[in-house]
Amino acid sequence: MDKSVSAGSIRGTIAPPSSKSYAQRAIALALLAEGRSILRNIEFCKDTRSALKCIEALGAKVEYIDDSTIAIEGGLKPQSNTLNVGESGLATRLFTPIASLNPTPITIEGEGTLLYRPMTMMIEPLRQLGVQVRDGGGFLPIEVQGPMHGGDITVDGSVSSQFITGLLLALPLAQEDTTLHVTSPVSIPYIDMTIETARLFGVEIMHNEGDYTQFFIEGRQQYTPADISIEGDWSGAATLLVAGAIAGEVTVKNISTLSKQADTAICRALERAGAGLIIEQNSITVSKRKLRGFEFDATNAPDLFPALAALAAAAEGESVIIGTDRLRHKESDRAETICREYEKLGIEVDISEKNIMRIQGGEILPATTFSHNDHRIAMSIAISALRCQGEVVIENAECVEKSYPTFFEDLESIIVR
Repeated sequence: MDKSVSAGSIRGTIAPPSSKSYAQRAIALALLAEGRSILRNIEFCKDTRSALKCIEALGAKVEYIDDSTIAIEGGLKPQSNTLNVGESGLATRLFTPIASLNPTPITIEGEGTLLYRPMTMMIEPLRQLGVQVRDGGGFLPIEVQGPMHGGDITVDGSVSSQFITGLLLALPLAQEDTTLHVTSPVSIPYIDMTIETARLFGVEIMHNEGDYTQFFIEGRQQYTPADISIEGDWSGAATLLVAGAIAGEVTVKNISTLSKQADTAICRALERAGAGLIIEQNSITVSKRKLRGFEFDATNAPDLFPALAALAAAAEGESVIIGTDRLRHKESDRAETICREYEKLGIEVDISEKNIMRIQGGEILPATTFSHNDHRIAMSIAISALRCQGEVVIENAECVEKSYPTFFEDLESIIVR
């Protein structure tokens, strides 16, 4: 699907979808908790649907109560020897350790760009935990056969926190206690989300005081069913807030700066760029002002890069965003993709320095762009197009279904032309 977006002002109030990061963690734990859990305020985006298919294959029963509420009857009793995680990196790194609890072989398969994303970081730690692993050269498909025993292991945390999340949620059900050492941990707010969600299902995960390099996970624990509401998604909210900063004014409701989601950091970036910002208990209002170049470290919030690129493109002067090393293995190589697509729009993007992106603000030119099947790139280009006096075409725009299926409809609802 091609989507055309042209100049327009933003004015209105809108709520983002619920957090798919929280939703997938809760879905996994509802599988592992014997009994009936209720998950409310769920957005059935593509990644969330993939997680639900995984738990059904692993033995859960899912009942759709209404268009945002599900009941899950938990119990790890695999019904299939194959899990298809779709294009979800989190689902892959979450359900591979969970599948490894089972004594029969299970193959984890994926689709699309996920087949080119490395999974090497999972293989050796799982083997150290007693899991038999057959891998496709460090890529999907991967076959695992448990049971996972526990023990003392070290995991490289420098690429992603997602596999750490999978281990932290699976290891309480392992046969032995585990001490998990993490080298160079990144995306620490996402690890906090994992610990918080586990607590809601009755399990405490302990880590050393002050940092996230050592975790102690007691084995042979039991998760208990929970009734929880999934909070609003800050990743989707970030794009909407930047739209307000560059094209008018927007109030995004059902989000809180007290959230553990990493992308609450967008508020700091907006302040540094000079946007008008009003923070209330459950909503944020952002209004357009003269924007200035800013410097921001997005190492622990790599999903913010596309929204930050749109903000930097609208700011006067040069902006410097740190953390491009985290972007290579997303849905696309996001550093390269931002550089390529924003240059089509007339914006100078320099990624020649290690771990740094420099963006020179300027006018947005009419162009035909390509999403690279990356939902966050498509959304970033769409809000930048609001500053274009011509038309910007986004090819393969349907990729927003991965996290925010109604993005274009929601954006259109607050555009004033």
